[in-house]
Amino acid sequence: LREFFCPEHGECICHICLVEHKACSPASLSQASANLEATLRHKLTVMYSQINGASRALDDVRNRQQDVRMTANRKVEQLRQEYTEMKALLDASETTSTRKIKEEEKRVNTKFDTIYQILLKKKSEIQTLKEEIEQGLTEGDEFEFLEKASKLRGISTKPVYIPEVELNRKLIKGIYHSTLDLKNELKQCIRQLQEPTPSSGDPGEHDPASTQKSTRPAKKVSKEEKKSKKPPSVPASSSKLPTFGAPEQLVDLKQPGSEAAAKATSSHPNSASLKAKVLETFLAKSRPELLEYYVKVILDYNTAHNKVALSESYTVASVAEMPQNYRPHPQRFTYCSQVLGLHCYKKGIHYWEVELQKNNFCGVGICYGSMNRQGPESRLGRNSASWCVEWFNTKISAWHNNVEKTLPSTKATRVGVLLNCDHGFVIFFAVADRVHLMYKFKVDFTEALYPAFWVFSAGATLSICSPK
Repeated sequence: LREFFCPEHGECICHICLVEHKACSPASLSQASANLEATLRHKLTVMYSQINGASRALDDVRNRQQDVRMTANRKVEQLRQEYTEMKALLDASETTSTRKIKEEEKRVNTKFDTIYQILLKKKSEIQTLKEEIEQGLTEGDEFEFLEKASKLRGISTKPVYIPEVELNRKLIKGIYHSTLDLKNELKQCIRQLQEPTPSSGDPGEHDPASTQKSTRPAKKVSKEEKKSKKPPSVPASSSKLPTFGAPEQLVDLKQPGSEAAAKATSSHPNSASLKAKVLETFLAKSRPELLEYYVKVILDYNTAHNKVALSESYTVASVAEMPQNYRPHPQRFTYCSQVLGLHCYKKGIHYWEVELQKNNFCGVGICYGSMNRQGPESRLGRNSASWCVEWFNTKISAWHNNVEKTLPSTKATRVGVLLNCDHGFVIFFAVADRVHLMYKFKVDFTEALYPAFWVFSAGATLSICSPK
């Protein structure tokens, strides 16, 4: 209060006294002090609030940095998986193209080997005839000479002829141009990915709203354009098309109204086409080629139902005459007479074969490890976590998500299962002298997969086959 005291007049000149035109009294000084204290306390409260706000802002910045880091790492991992898949697809395409050319080379070389043997035999015959003529010319006895000469003169020889044999130029040219088209398409896709995208603004800004809005500039669309961009209506007849399982697990992903098809073609059109090429490649493979992916399947004792008897080597499952009294286990089937393979498959390509004996009530398939083990929904193909081919008396069906697809009958008693985890499909083959397609599922697998088996009728036996 010394700042408001006038030494000349000996009086206080604080704003309270000046307003009221009087000198400060002890009461007014006390009131001024209280007002200043209240002001400072209020200001201190505001500063505490601002400090807390600044701390929360700092924490928010760090949290956003962490979110950005996690998002970037997740996207990098997704990109790595996509590029790994593309590399595998390219490797598979290269292998197929190379194999076709090698087969053509082998075909032509086989013909050349045959021609070579014929020419070698022809040369030997001409050489023998030459030696006989030379010997006849040196014969001393005139009578013997005339006899030999008359015989040799009747033997005719023809000039050596090499038939026209060459590679199938059209086949090789087609393979090369297909590869060239694939390369150009890949270049175009990479070029489009490398094109600059619209900037999202100053990276130093931390506007919360800017992180939620799209960086792509808005485009005004006229009413006519809006009408033209409406999705085409699905024909009424499409509702009668046969479906099998969830839309993303259909074999034919190009059916009208398929949400999975629209999603696949809009987000990864090139990846979807490459996956289709890989699927066609495996459908065209012979049994020896499929056996290159052979895996040894062992049945898991802890999953076997009490009505399923297992062999000592755990490669044969059959219907038991008496309950097996297996010890309780959380993975054991308690409702359906089923058993799973011991090993699961998350990545790669795997193939195994199963021999069916008295195959009137049995099934072969795959399933997630999370499939139920109790209740009717634990049966193969009756849920969204399993896919199978089933023999029910004389009828053969493919099952998934409790939807049945009746298949043509076959006399083959051996089933081949090709599981491609990397490209998302499983194929069931009927194995005889050759392999024949029974059914295929195209699925984006989300969990590890186990070989799965179902046996029901007495005498039904499923035996895991060796590659030999």
